[in-house]
Amino acid sequence: MIGIRQKLMLGFGGLLVVIAAIGVLTMAQIDDLGRAIDVILKENYRSVVACQDMKESIERMDSGVLFTLAGNEAEGNRLIEAYSPRFRAALDVELNNITLPSEQKRAERIKALFEEYLKSIPGVTQTSLPSQALHTNYFSTLLPLFLEIKKEAQEIMLMNQNNMSEANNAARRLAAAAHRRMLMAIMFSAFLALLFSYLAQRWILKPINRLTESTKEIRRGNLDLVLEAGSRDEIGMLSESFNEMTSALRQLRKEDMANLMRTRMATQEVFKALPSAVAVLDLEGRVEVSTEAADRYFGLRPGVIAEDLGYEWLSPLIQKALDENRIIESDTKSNYVQQFINNREYFFQPMAVPITVGDKGMEPTGVALILKDVTLVREQQELKSGVLSTVSHQLKTPLTSLRMSIHLLLEEKVGALNEKQIELLVAAREDSERLVGILDNILDLNRIESGRSYVSPESVSPQALVRDAIEPFLAEARDKSVKIANAVPDDLPDVMADIEKIRHVFANLLSNAIRFTSPGGSVTIGAYSESNHLVFFVEDTGSGIPAQYINRLFEPFYRVPGQDEKSGVGLGLAIVKEIIQSHGGEVSAESEIGKGSAFRFTLPLKE
Repeated sequence: MIGIRQKLMLGFGGLLVVIAAIGVLTMAQIDDLGRAIDVILKENYRSVVACQDMKESIERMDSGVLFTLAGNEAEGNRLIEAYSPRFRAALDVELNNITLPSEQKRAERIKALFEEYLKSIPGVTQTSLPSQALHTNYFSTLLPLFLEIKKEAQEIMLMNQNNMSEANNAARRLAAAAHRRMLMAIMFSAFLALLFSYLAQRWILKPINRLTESTKEIRRGNLDLVLEAGSRDEIGMLSESFNEMTSALRQLRKEDMANLMRTRMATQEVFKALPSAVAVLDLEGRVEVSTEAADRYFGLRPGVIAEDLGYEWLSPLIQKALDENRIIESDTKSNYVQQFINNREYFFQPMAVPITVGDKGMEPTGVALILKDVTLVREQQELKSGVLSTVSHQLKTPLTSLRMSIHLLLEEKVGALNEKQIELLVAAREDSERLVGILDNILDLNRIESGRSYVSPESVSPQALVRDAIEPFLAEARDKSVKIANAVPDDLPDVMADIEKIRHVFANLLSNAIRFTSPGGSVTIGAYSESNHLVFFVEDTGSGIPAQYINRLFEPFYRVPGQDEKSGVGLGLAIVKEIIQSHGGEVSAESEIGKGSAFRFTLPLKE
């Protein structure tokens, strides 16, 4: 089996061999061209230069002989003496640079002719001889030697020049041959590259493309795809592994579908058995599964788009849960959903729960809509409100008569009282006043919860609001040696508040703070701006409240364990919460044992 690695090595190895062959061939051709050029520039050129020097030197010497015949012996002898050594030097160069056939013979002949030429010079330059004899010796002996030397030098020079021309032509032919061989090698390497590219595409790229297309098909859900291995190399093995993987995925999908269908059927059956109205919606608001109660009361059956049902409260609730990715619950009684079914009035409290996926659960995939049936709670609240209102009003009439009787007795309008009688009547008066306060709180809370207590907000200065709230408690705080501090800045913006109801809030918080602060302690009232509302706070240095009770402070009729029985029945903070929420604000508390407590509430700023 030839694997991909061997195929790649085969292809790249062939290209490497071709490249190496081209490199070796190129270097060999360059060496041949270098040698040819060396012959041209080194060997033959030296002989040409030597022959030129010899011709020039013999001409100068001949000129010296002519100067002597002309009577200028000094100049003539100088030329002969100066150029005779130069001729010998050039002749030695030529004798030592013989490169062509017959070149040695001609060089030796030049040497012999030059020696004979030198011996014949005195016969022309001796002034003792007659002038006619000198001329005769020159033309009969010296001149023929001079011409013969020049002729031989010229022949040697022509021989070397011809050889240089032939060497140049040979170099050109060698270059042309090298060009042809290089072109053939390049064409051969290009052919090998194209062949390897074709084979690589056939061996590697096409199988990989098939795998890529197969992965796309699997991503689209086509797990029935089967690849043909085609070969036994790595691609073939990968294709077989790929087929095994898709087979395993098909089996897993089959099992998952069975589990999903089983779970879905079980979920539907469980949903049908649930008494509450519950529906699961996808991101487009389409009901996927719902209970019989959701279908019967709201028409939320599978396949229905919730927005088409016409409930104004439904779409904002679902969208808010998806946008904020948290449970959104309608916790106020005014947001209860009212439904008339079979001539009976029902009330439901809606809740939207986002359904998320992912490692961190941050990607919503749908929402669960839970409609809690609060009809019985609503009826019980109305019944409680009616009973409390009736009982409170029925109790106030005899309680008023009782208070008047105690007042008349204490004023001794009907007779004198002894000290013990006065003590008993004072205790009865305090208990009756406490009972009146409890009844007033019950009536106030009942009116607020039933919506009969309306809020009439108006613009008011925070400084004035706190100043008026503190004034009724200055004497009580002074008697208990508790300091009250107004820490509200003068530059705060006005708030929108129902002055009488907010005074009731401050009165409740201040009375509690003074009651639970030991002598020498302090109570501070302050405010600060935050976003689009103002935050008021009442802080004391009292004993503090245990952390486990903080979250229940604002529940009706809840009293922190260990309090004095005269501290109330636990309605004050519940009324405070209802008043602040009716203003659109929030109230909270924090405390630390031994350091005191702090109550905060918010009011909207004036627009």
